[in-house]
Amino acid sequence: MDVRVAHCLLLWAVHFLAAPRAALGVVGKESKTGDQQDGCINLIPCKDNGAICIQPCSPSFHGETSFVCADRKWQMFIDACASLDVQSLFQRISERDLLPSSGGHVSVAGGHLPFVGEGKPVHGRPGDGAKYFGADDHGNSNCRADFSCIIPDILSSPAIPGNIADIVELLKKISLLLSENVNRKKMQSYSRIANHILNSSIISNWAFVKDRNASSILLDSVNLFAGKLLLRNGSESVQEHFISIKGYSIHKNTSGKSFDFSMEFNNTGDITGHVVIPEEELLKLPKTSKAISIALPTLGAILETNRLDPVFVNGMVLSVSLPEELQHILLIFEKVNKLENVKSQCVGWHSTERRWDHRACKTKSDNISSVVCICKHHRRTFKSFSILMSPTMLRNAVLDYITRVGLGLSIFSLVLCLVIETVVWHHVTKTEITYMRHFCLVNIATSLLIADVLFIFAAIVHNTALNYQLCVAATFFLHFFYLAMFFWMFTLGLLILYGLLLIFFKITRSVFIATAFSIGYGCPLVISILTVAITEPKNGYLRSGACWLNWHETKALLAFVVPALGIVVVNVVVVVVVVAKTGRSAVGEGCKSQELSNMIRISKNVVLLTPLLGLTWGFGLATIVDSRSLAFHVTFALLNAFQGFFILLFGTLLDRKTREALRMNCISSKWRCSLAKIQDPNNSEEVKQQAVAQG
Repeated sequence: MDVRVAHCLLLWAVHFLAAPRAALGVVGKESKTGDQQDGCINLIPCKDNGAICIQPCSPSFHGETSFVCADRKWQMFIDACASLDVQSLFQRISERDLLPSSGGHVSVAGGHLPFVGEGKPVHGRPGDGAKYFGADDHGNSNCRADFSCIIPDILSSPAIPGNIADIVELLKKISLLLSENVNRKKMQSYSRIANHILNSSIISNWAFVKDRNASSILLDSVNLFAGKLLLRNGSESVQEHFISIKGYSIHKNTSGKSFDFSMEFNNTGDITGHVVIPEEELLKLPKTSKAISIALPTLGAILETNRLDPVFVNGMVLSVSLPEELQHILLIFEKVNKLENVKSQCVGWHSTERRWDHRACKTKSDNISSVVCICKHHRRTFKSFSILMSPTMLRNAVLDYITRVGLGLSIFSLVLCLVIETVVWHHVTKTEITYMRHFCLVNIATSLLIADVLFIFAAIVHNTALNYQLCVAATFFLHFFYLAMFFWMFTLGLLILYGLLLIFFKITRSVFIATAFSIGYGCPLVISILTVAITEPKNGYLRSGACWLNWHETKALLAFVVPALGIVVVNVVVVVVVVAKTGRSAVGEGCKSQELSNMIRISKNVVLLTPLLGLTWGFGLATIVDSRSLAFHVTFALLNAFQGFFILLFGTLLDRKTREALRMNCISSKWRCSLAKIQDPNNSEEVKQQAVAQG
């Protein structure tokens, strides 16, 4: 346990024993008997960001609330205070004994399932004994038939995070254990319970639920239970404000089938959704079957998208339960936010990986008000679908085109750069300072070249859905080599400062190589290893939908952003020093004609150093400041996609000594070629004739 957590808990225990009334004055969200943060504020001051304080709920609630220290204030991040008793509620609708003497588990098909609040006693009320065996207040044995006896208790309970978690657990147990003979009354009761925690007014409470997968569990539970719905006279329909279920009998002679939903989303109005089973799909049915569809207008706002970009669901979530023979369906989503400058993406919810997956669907049409999707239904993987929207994702193919062309040109330029450096190496590394410069340049080019190739490989791995371990490996090496590029740029920046400021301090070649390798490859290796070691055990290393570092859950991306931007800042200082030194050399010359050449020399130094020191990545800050600006995005894409070309141009081709070495090498090659022709007996007569003609 973290030392700060242990310290906080110890102080709370002492405070609780000395003054129980004060400690218990910190209450759940709905109980208005005190400020939840008072306990943590009184126990320990919030000094260290990330420190955690855990405290109990008020006497009318069970559970605890957790606070985290952020910006010197205690902020709640988990609220497990609850007033419901899931075991008691489940007993009232179940014939099973859920409280065996050996512990709080229930046997299911040879296994066992734990319950929320495991090990806690069940607190009953006088007269509840009959209900535990399936009778309601009037003694009627109909509670197991429709679950109606627990509805008042649930609907009267506040929809606080702790109760939300308990209701999700209750619905999960009902779906797993009580899903036989799901008639209309059972489905209505189940829908009323789910509707209570799907209300648009309490969506924000889901952020404090302890289990971050609770919304996904709810979706799976609803899909499982609704899929067992029995149809009367070939159809059935159950409607609540925030959940709607429809079912139809289907067969191969049916001329297409459509499920049409129009449901309340929030106070602004209703949104619609349509599920269409194409006629060609129905022809695959060998016998009469049933099709169930569920509409959940608010669940999309609850489900975690886990995307690097700020992406959110822009329509209702539509689920289907279909026969295995039916694989492709057509879905029409009305957009919640009808904006022109955003891109919509059809997605399916991957129930195993618990994330939105674009591979399940493709977009057929997209206009300002609605999106038509063609999705692939799979009974164990993809049963729920929706559309995602990103306000920062510009609907412009120019960015993709720039990236692809720039990446190809960058790889070609870097290969050419390394070839040229190999050819001229002995000519341009005669002095210590030129050796060090070209040594840094070669490692910058090598790191960026490998990173660019890995970037393409990571995209292939993601698009072809190869195994998870391969994606982790690709991300690790991509992270390492991009960092290596930045740290070698940092080394080059230090080398420039060394040449400008430490004129009389000499460094040997061996010391430089050891120091440069430690900085250029040692630091990135340590950062990359620590990042994967810390985040991967929590399944928080990769972002959802790409082979790259996670952001939403673990902030693993900071392990790249912080070092990269830090190096950019340092190298900006290096450029400022170079400009200052260049300008100072012209001071005192007293000739106005030198001012123009001085400005040209300064501008040339800035242009040459900007790509070599990675300053173009600083334009990424502009895209953060104004994420909707197409100009900023295009500028950033141009400068960084073509970085390999810029390194070739400014680092190699515009270097005077490199050009001279190339020219000398070409002359030497021609001379050697002429000597070879002279020495060849077959060509000697021809060479003599050419010499006579030229003479």
